[in-house]
Amino acid sequence: MYKLLFLLVASLVSAQNYRFVYEYKMKPDTGKKDSLVTDYMNLDTDGKKSYFYNAVKYERDSAYHVDKSYPALLKGKHYDRNLSYIIEKDYAKKTINFYNKFKNANLVIIDHEAPKWTIANEFNKIGGMNCQKAVAEYKGRTWEAWFSKDFPVSDGPYKFSGLPGLVVMIKDAENDHAFHLIQIKKIKTVTAFIPKKNKQMTNTEYRKIMKDYRFSAGEDIAGMNIDSKAGRMEIQLKDGYAAQFDYNELKKSIAKMDDVIADKLRLTNNPVERE
Repeated sequence: MYKLLFLLVASLVSAQNYRFVYEYKMKPDTGKKDSLVTDYMNLDTDGKKSYFYNAVKYERDSAYHVDKSYPALLKGKHYDRNLSYIIEKDYAKKTINFYNKFKNANLVIIDHEAPKWTIANEFNKIGGMNCQKAVAEYKGRTWEAWFSKDFPVSDGPYKFSGLPGLVVMIKDAENDHAFHLIQIKKIKTVTAFIPKKNKQMTNTEYRKIMKDYRFSAGEDIAGMNIDSKAGRMEIQLKDGYAAQFDYNELKKSIAKMDDVIADKLRLTNNPVERE
């Protein structure tokens, strides 16, 4: 894995568009610290802007934009519902735009607060890259990052930027969230599926919406299909997320079917940002 990753570094330095793939491990439930979600996130940059988003969601959205096939959308790979957002960083303006969809509303939160790093005199070799340690108090968590000047990109996963190099690995002090660079690719173009019309709100307003949110079948489900022969139930939510369920299993607790679905589709109570 690392051999492929770092053999590409020298040849990519002069390229214009890059994709950095991060393995993301998160503990979505504060009440179940042994719970763990592993997913993969892309960071695409053209040297002026970057976009951070879920890799599988991008694949599904790309395919859907071509053929508009809802069945194909359901049959595609799955990703965690908490990772539907897109983060856009504008290097010149020093702005961070966080895009997400809540029910039918496309939301954007403009953030000017980048992490304030303290660079430590500690060095390490991670996957063949020369890395240096940095720490920051950011949005209610203490973060430890390892960045590399081997790759001249002042960026990283999520909203983590501002270091004199690329963030190779970063985790919070409680190990609830961890990002680890696993691949670097050259790409032809940088494309992000950002809606043209978005409702702007503050970070405080957005956090309150997410904290107060409770799944409701009547309010959240846009469409449903039950294939009793195949024993499968397919659901698409108003925010665009699609999921499949074992219908035979759901029938065993039909009186609490909504609760079972809600449990599988619930949003995290352990977000990256605590404040």
